Amino acid sequence: MIARLSGILIQKSATQCVVDVQGAGYRVIVPLSTFYELPDAGQPVVLQIHTHVREDAISLYGFHTEEAREVFQLMISVSGIGPKLAVNILSGISAGEWVRAIALEDLKRLMGIPGVGRKTAERMILELKDKAVKLGSQAAPVEIAAVRNDEQMKEDALSALVNLGYKGSSARDAVERIIKEAPEPLTLDRILKKALRMMAG
Repeated sequence: MIARLSGILIQKSATQCVVDVQGAGYRVIVPLSTFYELPDAGQPVVLQIHTHVREDAISLYGFHTEEAREVFQLMISVSGIGPKLAVNILSGISAGEWVRAIALEDLKRLMGIPGVGRKTAERMILELKDKAVKLGSQAAPVEIAAVRNDEQMKEDALSALVNLGYKGSSARDAVERIIKEAPEPLTLDRILKKALRMMAG
């Protein structure tokens, strides 16, 4: 199995490229996130490769980073997600963004990618959340943890406001606006005070 290609980029398009390795040309399918990182034709290039074998074809999928390849391999392990859809997903979101979206169960971000419906997004989250968190880089867990704290506070604030009799949609809009516009981290107490003042007005 080919796991890595290092050679000269012969040609490229938004969906594929050809890499010359010691006289042999390898056609490699790439997502847009990798296409953007490709050098000009005639320049050296290194791609992390996933070799996909079917009865009627052997296809090479190339990625700019090891993380992107691992994300691709995680996605195609999910029932209903083949290489074509996985490439499409990585054309609409970076590997790092995908890791964060899965870890944070961000359905809206995932469903914003063309070709990804609610069921596919939910299936990815259900099956890959734990693996996505592990895959995160050294910096990612800190960022994910910070957002998780915000997410938990948001849910706690929403629950409190609904229990006070406010409509769920209005409460959510207020809380999300407060968190988004806050210049510094907020406590649950401050979120509730700001929300109550906002909704009272």
